[in-house]
Order: sequence, then structure tokens, then C-alpha cells
Amino acid sequence: MTENLKKSKIIAVVGPTASGKTAFAVNLAHQINGEIVSADSRLVYKGFDIGTAKPTLKEREGIPHYMIDIAEPETDYSAGLYLKDAEKIIKDILLRGKVPIIAGGTGLYLNILLMNYDLPKVEPDYDLREKLKKTDNLYEILSSLDPQTALEIDPNDRKKLIRAIEIVKLTGKPLSKSRGRKEPEYDVEWLGLNYPREELYDRINGRVDLMMENGLVEETEKLLEKHGRINNILYTIGYQEMVSYLDGILTLDEAVDKLKQNTRRYAKRQLTWFRKNPDIKWNVYPEKLKK
Repeated sequence: MTENLKKSKIIAVVGPTASGKTAFAVNLAHQINGEIVSADSRLVYKGFDIGTAKPTLKEREGIPHYMIDIAEPETDYSAGLYLKDAEKIIKDILLRGKVPIIAGGTGLYLNILLMNYDLPKVEPDYDLREKLKKTDNLYEILSSLDPQTALEIDPNDRKKLIRAIEIVKLTGKPLSKSRGRKEPEYDVEWLGLNYPREELYDRINGRVDLMMENGLVEETEKLLEKHGRINNILYTIGYQEMVSYLDGILTLDEAVDKLKQNTRRYAKRQLTWFRKNPDIKWNVYPEKLKK
């Protein structure tokens, strides 16, 4: 990256799911000539629309959004790929004289992109992976080895859990330390959105109800028909609960309740992760940016 771009101003809009990041980022982009780069590990997948609350074209209000719908669900789209692709987009936005707004709730993506974390280069240990595949309590294992990294990963995402455990065991240290950290390339202003807990939970519950009204069950059926029972469907909050309903394991009401519960738990993990970043200014709204 050229020297004149190294400390260019970037704004990061972060917070738990259902905290209003999309609307905030779009409002802000209108004011400061910005363009939005998603930092959400599930919005990259094509067809993951209702279940991920992917912003519609109407909700985007004509503001360019990037890192959305760029990969097929069969793809194992990694943090390393995200870093490579997002950096190119940020550079292009800056060269066109606009302000990149990084909006999302995936802590790992935000850290490697904006805090310049080095990703550990660890070759796969296939014997260890086979052993871990037969293990039920992967999340508990990772939590005991590396509690901070466990916050980044869905407890049901076995593939990512296995990879994280593999890296920790092979390097002998937590991912947060084996990643390393270089001088950040950008001047980042961190803005955090949140609500009192009960209000946030009400927003989450309302979002899930809206997903159901918009056809989450039907979307899940279409994804299964097109892609089969792939990990990115079976281990993504929103779809995994609907799969349990379609398999007859849960009633529809039970699946909806489970989805609300899993989303609340995910929001708690997100908040725990973001609160470790002292640079985040919480609950800064667009009106205040005009001053």
C-alpha cells in the first residue's frame, strides 16, 4: 500500500446483531461521501439473505456495499481471503476520494483488517482433525485453550472450531498471540452501537419474527435443495434451527424460540469481544457527527 494511503481515515461501525449497524452506516455514508464494506462472515455468501438479515437494495439506499454476495455457500471463505479482498476494495474507495465505512459484527474480520493482525501460517494436521471430528465438546475445548478466540466462533461451527483448536495446539499459544500484530495501516474511528440488554433482546426477537414472515423456512428449503446439507447451512444461525424444524427434530415454535435464543447468545459473545477494544466510542449517532 502506498505511503499516502497508509493513514487514511476509515470509520468502523460495530456492534451486536440487531443494533442498527446497517441503517447507521447508510445514514453516515450519505453525510460523508462514504461507501460501505461489510465485515460480516455470513453476508459474503450468495443466497444467504433472510437468515442473515442481509440488507436489501432498498435498505442500501443507493450507497455502494461491498463484500456481500461474493462467494458460493460451498466455499470455505476464510478470514485470510476476506483480508485480501477487503483491502483491495478499501484502496479503491480511497483512491476515488470517498470514505470507507467498515460495518459489521464479525470481530475477527474487523481485527485482521483494521488492527493489522497477522494470520498464523500453520499447516493442517489431518490426524488431529480426524480425532477432533469425533469429539462432541469442541467449543468447550477451545474455550479452555483460548477463551478469546472462542468468542469469535459460533459454538456449532465445527469446522472453524477444529481449525482454531488445531492452530492453538500446533503453535502452543492462543490465536490472539500467534496472530501477532503490526502497525495499523489506517487511522480508524471506531463507532459502536448498542442498546440496553432488554431492548436489544426485543430487537432481536422482532428481527427473528420478521425473518419468519419474510420466508425463512422457504429460503432454507431452497438452499438445501440447491446446495445440499453443507456445513455453511447446517452451522449458520438462522438456517440450522430451520433445518432442525424441517428434519422434524423441533416444532416450528421451538425452532423460532431456539433461533431467538442462539441469536441472543451470539450478541452477548459479540459484545464481550468488542468491549476489549478501548477505542470504540459507543452509541455515537449520525447527528453528533455533524458537530
